[in-house]
Order: sequence, then structure tokens, then C-alpha cells
Amino acid sequence: MASKVSPDTAQGVHTGVNPLRLAEAQGQAIWLDFIRRNHIASGELKALVDNDGLSGVTSNPTIFEKAIVAGADYDESLAKLLRQTPVPDDFALFDSIAIEDIRSATDTLRPVYDRTNGADGYVSLEVAPGLAHDTDGTIREAKRLWAAVQRPNLMIKVPATPEGIPAVEELLASGLNINITLMFSLAHYEAVAQAYIRGLKRAANPSRSASVASFFVSRVDNLIDPQLEKIGTPDALALRGKIGVANCRVVYQRFLEIFRGNDFAPLRAKGARVQRVLWASTSTKNPKYSDTLYVAELIGPDTVNTLPPATLDAFRDHGVVRGATILDAPEQAAADLTALKKVGVDLSAVTEQLQKEGVESFAKSFDDLMAALEKKRASLGASNASAGVRK
Repeated sequence: MASKVSPDTAQGVHTGVNPLRLAEAQGQAIWLDFIRRNHIASGELKALVDNDGLSGVTSNPTIFEKAIVAGADYDESLAKLLRQTPVPDDFALFDSIAIEDIRSATDTLRPVYDRTNGADGYVSLEVAPGLAHDTDGTIREAKRLWAAVQRPNLMIKVPATPEGIPAVEELLASGLNINITLMFSLAHYEAVAQAYIRGLKRAANPSRSASVASFFVSRVDNLIDPQLEKIGTPDALALRGKIGVANCRVVYQRFLEIFRGNDFAPLRAKGARVQRVLWASTSTKNPKYSDTLYVAELIGPDTVNTLPPATLDAFRDHGVVRGATILDAPEQAAADLTALKKVGVDLSAVTEQLQKEGVESFAKSFDDLMAALEKKRASLGASNASAGVRK
């Protein structure tokens, strides 16, 4: 694969050492934003763990929808489930498949979890997206999934919606591992970090729970760049492709203030872990930018980058690690966000729109998944039993 790295977005020389391992040496965990049964059963996931230092897996409704719809990987399991009495509805079919895959993935990552004494080796499973604005429903579903999977290295994903934040606090207080997702702004991050601290303060054993704050990157540039191009001034055009990274760097500075400062000190003394920042949506959508942009520019201690397979392969092939780049030029990052406001783009409005669209996108994927399972049911000769599907 030919590198698309430009002089403006990356510097340095590929050393011949696996760049994924070099990122790991900087304190960043590399996770895979992908799950599929054949990928686990074939040993490919284990190979990534052994060869590349992969230390986690994330999933979401879109990933599961693509995995189950594509090919016949799941037909045997579905046929077996459909022979049960009573015949499971479509939600129950998905639930069984997802739990089996997550269990297999957590078992593959369990050596990492054990070796790091619970610091890493997690696999994330998201609550149904229809619960994004239902605090009590999210809490019930998260606890149900936790009990169903029965693996200590499971993370339950909860969206950082206003209704999701109190659910996060309650679940952490109950001792669950939580991945808070669909964060796009400093305000989202602040709410999540404070919910983590409040939850651990209520926990019987604050050292028991682990959590990551999943902050989305490329979607910010995808929405802002066209606005900058429409404005068309030199100052506006100069900001293209910079806001996603600048947004992350500002958030990371706040992470350092919270988790290396007095706010977290009492919990740290009780053995509590910091809530790592996880960079999500890190594949590059704009072909004009480096295909490793959102990896190379966001490396640093106590961070996670969850990569789709193509981005992971690209970074292994030609990624460059220049050190802890998340710490690069924090003043410039803040200045870029100030300049964005000056040219007329409201970052707060953009990030609220992105969270709303993210919830809607996952809900659509879940609906598409239910429709696909209905077709699978028909192709496997089973009767319709989709009533009562939970969303």
C-alpha cells in the first residue's frame, strides 16, 4: 500500500520496527474496531495480539450488522437457534450471536488482561442504540449483558448522551467496566470524566472497574471541512484537516489536568485506574489526507486508538511514530479552535449534531440488522418470529 503521508501531516522515517509496537512503547494501546466470528475462529485475532501487540477490541451495531449480513459465517449458528422451541425473535437471535462472539474475543484477549493485571485486554459490547435516551433502560440492559457474557474483561458501551451520563455513573458504581462512546466535544468529555469519578467514589472497590472515554475524530473534519470550503477565505481554508486533531489535543490536556491532579488523587490512592481516552473514528475519509493521520498525530500515554482493519494494516505498513504526538503544540491546538470560531464555524453546534447523527446511525444499523436477520430466517426456512424486538 502506497503511503499518502504529506510533508504537512507527518515527519520522520519508518525505522523498520513495527509502528504499532512503537506506539505501544509510547503508552498507547492499539485496539481493533472490528469483530467477526471467522476472524476469531481462524486465529487472525490472536495473531494480531501476538504479533502487533493488539490489546483490545471494540464493536458497535454497524460492525455487527456488516459481519452478520456478509456471507454465511453465522448461518449454522442461526439455523441451530431457529430449531429451538419457542423460536427466538430477531433480537434474541442477535443477542445470542453477539454474546458468543464477545465471549470468544474476550477469551482471546484474556492473556493480555491477566498479564496487565486488568489494565488492558478488553472487548466492548454496546447496549442497544434505542436506549440512548433511556437512563434506566440502559442500566438494566448493561447489567443484563454483563451477567450474560460473564467475562471480567468485558466493557459495556454506553453513549455519552445526557441520559447516558447518569447511567455511566451508576454502572461504574456497580463495578462494571464501561466504554463511554459518541463523544465529540470538550463538554462531552468533561461530563464523562466527572461521571467516572463520581461513579468510582460510590463504588465498593474503585480499583475494580476500568473505563475508556471514546472520543471521535475523523467525523469532526468530515463535517467541518465543507463548511470551511464554503467560507472560502484563506484563514478558513488553512484550518481544513486540523480541527479533528486539535479537538483531541485540547481534550487530552483536560485529561491530564483531571487525572494527574487533585481531582483524582484520593481515588488514585485507593488503586483506581485513570479513565483512558480512546480515539475512535480514526480511519481517514478524505483521500487528500494521510491514511494514518488520525493515528500518527494522536499517540501518547494513557490513550487507546481503536483502528478498523484497513487503518491498522496501513499503520503497520508505513506508519511513523514521532513520539507522544498528542502532546504536540497544545497552544496551537487551542488557537486552531479559536480561529475556527473567528471564521464563523460553531464547533459546539457541530459536535452536538455529530452526537445526534451518531445515535441515529447506530439505530439505523440496528434496524438494518433486524431486517437482515428476518431475511436470514426466511432463507433458512424458519417462520417469522420478530415480534417483541427490543431496540
